[in-house]
Amino acid sequence: MSTDATETLDVKGENCPMPVIKTKGAFDDLDAGDTLEVVATDAGSLSDIEGWADSTDGAELLDQEEAEEDGAAVYKHYLRKTE
Repeated sequence: MSTDATETLDVKGENCPMPVIKTKGAFDDLDAGDTLEVVATDAGSLSDIEGWADSTDGAELLDQEEAEEDGAAVYKHYLRKTE
């Protein structure tokens, strides 16, 4: 997906629950309409961030994708602040 992110949050190397905690902190600082890209190495972040977005007013999960960087799996999450 080609998503223009307003901000990028790098949480590579962080394990549950830190990717979600740091995502919430970065998300709170966004303005309505902004998009946050979260880059993680924790496979659990796929379900964790999706669950957080589903239960958070004003958060829309646009996409999640798995990529490879330097031979390791990397998970990218795209969230839009709607309010």
